[in-house]
Amino acid sequence: MKINLKSGIDKLLFGMKQNDVTAVLGKPDKNYNDEDDNVIFVYNALKARLTFYQEEDLKLGYIVASSSNLEVFGFKLIGRNIADVKKDLATKEITKFTQETFDTFENYFNEDNWFILQTEFNEVVKFEIGAIINSKDEFDWKFPVKK
Repeated sequence: MKINLKSGIDKLLFGMKQNDVTAVLGKPDKNYNDEDDNVIFVYNALKARLTFYQEEDLKLGYIVASSSNLEVFGFKLIGRNIADVKKDLATKEITKFTQETFDTFENYFNEDNWFILQTEFNEVVKFEIGAIINSKDEFDWKFPVKK
């Protein structure tokens, strides 16, 4: 599953509606509404959770994934040591991370590309990516709007 920074993962593009996603991936294994009334789709085989933002006309705005098939720039992420992943990303000039610690987990947030690498015991266990906010303080949707 190829991560397309600022755009999504594989064929999933930020700005897709639920029917666009089901046309690509099929019916989710589970769907529910979170505490903000966003719609969440869960795909077990992909180990992915997709969030459609209620306040943005239910457009896909956030993806959390933990599949071992995830890769960015040809580099695998899940199951690797964070130091090695950061070295790989540095070759693509991605070097700025804000680090937060929660119990045994650490999050490495890259604001420029709006993603989080979550680690436990120095190993990447989860990848989160969100739609970018542009200079007008609006989401930069990547999925073309149907007229």
